[in-house]
Amino acid sequence: MLALHWLWFKFFECPDKQIKKVDSFLYAMRLSDKQLQDISGRFRVEMEKGLSAKSNATATVKMLPTHVLSTPDGSEKGEFLALDLGGSSLEVLRVKLSADRKRNVEMKSHTYSIPDAVINGRGTDLFNHVARSLKDFMERNHISNMKIPLGFTFSFPCRQSKLDEGVLLSWSKNYNTRGVQGMDVVESLRKAINRTGGMDVEVLALVNDTVGTMMSCGYDDQCCEVGVTVGTGTNACYMEELRHIDQVEGDDGRMCISTEWGAFGDDGVLNNFITDFDRENDAASSNPGNQIFEKMVSGLYMGELVRIILLKMTKKGLLFNGQVSDTLRTKGKFQTKQIALIEENEDGLRNTKEILVDLDLNPSEEDCIAVQHVCTIVSFRSANLCAAALAAILTRIRQNRKLKSLRTTVGMDGTVYRTHPQYSRNLHEAVRRLVPDCRVEFMLSESSGKGVAMVTAVAQRQVMQRQQISETLAAFKLSPEQLQEVRDKMKIEMERGLRKDSHSTASVKMLPTYVYNMPDGTETGKYLALDLGGTNFQVHVVKIRSGESVHTDNKVYVLPLEVMQGNQEELFDHIVQCISDFLDCMGMKNTSLPLGFTFSFPCRQTGIDKGNLVCWTKGFKAMDCEGNDVVDMLREAIKRRNEFELDIVAVMNDTVGTMMTCAYDDSKCQIGLIAGTGSNVCYMEDMQNIEMVEGDEGRMCVNTEWGGFGENGCIDDIQTQFDREVDEGSLNIGKQRFEKMIGGMYLGEIVRKILIDLTRRDLLFRGEITEKLKTSGIFETKFLSQIESDRLALLQVRSILQHLGLDSTCDDSIIVKQVCGTVSRRAAQLCGAGMAAIVEKIRENRGLDHLDITVGVDGTLYKLHPHFSRILNETVQELAPKCDVTFVLSEDGSGKGAALITDVAQRRYAEM
Repeated sequence: MLALHWLWFKFFECPDKQIKKVDSFLYAMRLSDKQLQDISGRFRVEMEKGLSAKSNATATVKMLPTHVLSTPDGSEKGEFLALDLGGSSLEVLRVKLSADRKRNVEMKSHTYSIPDAVINGRGTDLFNHVARSLKDFMERNHISNMKIPLGFTFSFPCRQSKLDEGVLLSWSKNYNTRGVQGMDVVESLRKAINRTGGMDVEVLALVNDTVGTMMSCGYDDQCCEVGVTVGTGTNACYMEELRHIDQVEGDDGRMCISTEWGAFGDDGVLNNFITDFDRENDAASSNPGNQIFEKMVSGLYMGELVRIILLKMTKKGLLFNGQVSDTLRTKGKFQTKQIALIEENEDGLRNTKEILVDLDLNPSEEDCIAVQHVCTIVSFRSANLCAAALAAILTRIRQNRKLKSLRTTVGMDGTVYRTHPQYSRNLHEAVRRLVPDCRVEFMLSESSGKGVAMVTAVAQRQVMQRQQISETLAAFKLSPEQLQEVRDKMKIEMERGLRKDSHSTASVKMLPTYVYNMPDGTETGKYLALDLGGTNFQVHVVKIRSGESVHTDNKVYVLPLEVMQGNQEELFDHIVQCISDFLDCMGMKNTSLPLGFTFSFPCRQTGIDKGNLVCWTKGFKAMDCEGNDVVDMLREAIKRRNEFELDIVAVMNDTVGTMMTCAYDDSKCQIGLIAGTGSNVCYMEDMQNIEMVEGDEGRMCVNTEWGGFGENGCIDDIQTQFDREVDEGSLNIGKQRFEKMIGGMYLGEIVRKILIDLTRRDLLFRGEITEKLKTSGIFETKFLSQIESDRLALLQVRSILQHLGLDSTCDDSIIVKQVCGTVSRRAAQLCGAGMAAIVEKIRENRGLDHLDITVGVDGTLYKLHPHFSRILNETVQELAPKCDVTFVLSEDGSGKGAALITDVAQRRYAEM
């Protein structure tokens, strides 16, 4: 019994003793999670340096832009060739991608060895060898006569200025080919292909093997936006927000960054984690002081690191009874693949003994256990270091996108990751410990060759998409000549609207408002003002103190759709009910105040207090109103309620109120513009030009009702199919043609129609038209303003689209932003062309060489859209160069403006 106990104790005590001995010797290589977090934080700092234009030159982690702007979306198709050069062999592949969205991939490949003499020879010899191998592959597969696009995986640090160009920065992985550093490797390959002859290939893309890994996995899992290679060398890439990459122009979208993390630590930032074994390994390498992180992690150096450790332990008498063999002293005799064999679960100890015997050593069982533990520590440290740097990348992606939790996939490749029995598990567990706020899946790449084919396919798809989208949006991009033509046609229609003989057929009605005078600062009094022009109805009480201030109290009432589209009595009874409620709130039921009625629909006026509704716009359709006097309809509704009396002095358009409000503070303001739900302009016209009203002296404000411009077909040539679709789906088909191209009520709907068309053609949202996208009005114009904001990241654009039920990719968001910008830009330019017609007419009326004038502006589109006002102003400057036009934002034109018009009208009546 005692003998059995002694044997049991020795069996377990010996391995434990050997492990403790190794642990003590290699204590500096055992990294805690706290140390790994520290390393991860240092790597994030290095990433920032590499991305910054100011510090990139001195950064060790170069963060190289790859000009890969998108991951696969599953729609890629076609046949491609791929070259994969990165180690001691060259792989040539033929990749076929199915066109049926089933993600079927057919691959044929052949591997060609690269002799050491070529690796260490001249650059022309290397690329000639690659070209000859490519030709041989094409002949073997009977495709020599085909024209095929080719992608080139070149796994060395390159600085790229475009996808098909790459200047080699430095060799790694024991390559030392002369005459290649500083040269464009794509151009070198093209020349070699031409020299070899017999091939018709077009090199479209150059990528790192890590990028190929990401793209290969991204074809099967669209959450994959990170690629990591742990093989002969090591590197990582990921999709970075374009706005953070100083070395590349542009802010929208993402680009894949090749971190080139192998050089992490070259500046000493890892010195307190580097052991004496690492220093000896580095000193004996072909590039001392460079690729420090790679030398701690990758397969090219891991075996040599173990050899150095075993040699030192043996010399200290800790292994093999202190007996060192010449083979153990020889550099390169212990390889990384042997580490994988030693760490196998079942045969590890047996493999260890065989490997050590091949090294001319005579190991005991305890020696084998110790060597196995040395290998475990070295490979475990490699996996942990890789996890620390990967954790930094995942944290950056999560923070970039302002997410509490990130769900992503990491594409993995490399012989160390593939073949080592515990490496992948150790890496995965470490990553999940270090970034618990990231849900990470790991996917093994089929091949980087498949990945470069994906890059080439994505590039082809994007070129095709951009071309088709550009063709679709081309009709919205108006040339200077087209805008001049719009300006000139607007002037013609204005003239026709002012004349008796053509007024009835003019599309711009030029309605007299009977507002003859502008405010002069002497206005004073208390007034009631109503504002009806959209889905809201407002009631104001306005106090004006002569030349000092204007104070306004108001209340907003929502108009139900059934009231807007009911009948005359329902609409005006609802308006009077709102007035009654307001008077109750203000304690003014028994007070009779002069009232101005802002009624923002086309009216034909015969006096300041008389206006017959010409037609409804902006979604109104109340019956029995068109052709009737709106003031009379309001008076009748007040009588029916029989609670109060009001002195209705003036009825006016909101545009007129806007002009009057701004004119109160700026005497040069003689134009009013509304650019909101609808659009309209008024201005002060010479009486002698207004044939619809008697009198030749002075001026009168004319309400242009320019929203109807084009109803006679004069701008059909600039209408698009989408404008026609929006018109056909409106309540007033064929009417308000100009307004439907520039008014906020319609811009969102134009965008929705375009998005449906692009989706139907498989250019957007993966070809899936959701029920929400089919819903008329779902894409509100306010979304254009939000999406086009310069301060808005694409992540927020995606959030807006997802709120609308549109599951968008980053590429989709870029396209939607492009569509919104094109539609809103045309709206602003058309508005500017119309305004140019008006200011030119005023200048010509007055016989001036130069006109200095102010435009009062109101409307949500002008106020809220980030670029509308600027584009409008620029267009006016270009089309009316002899006019100096200042735009001033109106404050409360519907309330203050109505009160001012009422005061001006009252004084005119008093003087008559």
